[in-house]
Amino acid sequence: MQQFRERLRRFIVQIPRSYTLRLGELLGKIWCVVDLPRRRTVVHNLEFTHPHLPRDEIRRLTRRIFQHLGITFLEISQMAFFSQEDVLSRIRVVGAEHFRDAMKGPGGAVVISAHIGNWEMALQFAACFFPAPVLTVAKHMRFAPLDRWLTTLRTRLGARVLFKEGAFAEMVKTVRSGGVLILLVDMSRRRDGVDVTFFDRKATATPGAALVALRCNSPVIPAFCFRDADGQLTAQFYPPVPMQRTGDLRSDVALNTQLMTDAVEKAVREHIDQWFWYHRKWKKHYPELYAEFFAHKQRRREKREQDGRSEPT
Repeated sequence: MQQFRERLRRFIVQIPRSYTLRLGELLGKIWCVVDLPRRRTVVHNLEFTHPHLPRDEIRRLTRRIFQHLGITFLEISQMAFFSQEDVLSRIRVVGAEHFRDAMKGPGGAVVISAHIGNWEMALQFAACFFPAPVLTVAKHMRFAPLDRWLTTLRTRLGARVLFKEGAFAEMVKTVRSGGVLILLVDMSRRRDGVDVTFFDRKATATPGAALVALRCNSPVIPAFCFRDADGQLTAQFYPPVPMQRTGDLRSDVALNTQLMTDAVEKAVREHIDQWFWYHRKWKKHYPELYAEFFAHKQRRREKREQDGRSEPT
């Protein structure tokens, strides 16, 4: 059995990138056709943030976004079988000097990223590449088996994963002790987020990275795992975010969260078809943008209440 598993692992690892790209694009095309709610969200988001784009270009961009997601899905499934050597051999690195310079000071660093390119591969790469313990923070998935599988995948090469409730103290401890905290800062729950401007529109973003960096006086390095035109994945590091410290914690958190959001927006503009446009990023300030979603949610809530009232006592 062990021999069979090793043969299966080698077979999956050795699947050519060209096969993954073609099959992923096909999967994405099918996904785009059958998943109307997500396709509608993508179109609304693109029209909202790029009002100058013709409708035909919006459609083409929407198809590319779904194709990218199809490829990413297959890559994530494949990388569950990767060794450290497999991960490192598949990632081209650009700008690593920004990270190395940041780690020369006392303590560790905060690395900010986003749901762009292959963000799951980025965590695998960080666990293999960084010469320090790696910690990230995630949110539980609603589907428990998928949640367990993702947690196993994310931690199998050495990264640690915390879940949001009560994670702040451990985040600070990790950075102060010389570790690397990786946070995806492009999504947040409305009650936890701070207001920012994203694509010239009001939105919310998580303040966790700014809070930890201010508390630890640590550098903040933007880094993303993009897919190049030929399908090659590239881990690209950028210069540190120029953190602002005025002594007023509330305003410092808001200001620095905006600076981090600006770094994410720059990355998204450079790789527009690789961001997670399915996310309802602007729902707090522009709920009318997702009217169909909220109407559907309201109907489901009313149905649950009606079913509850109709149960026999």
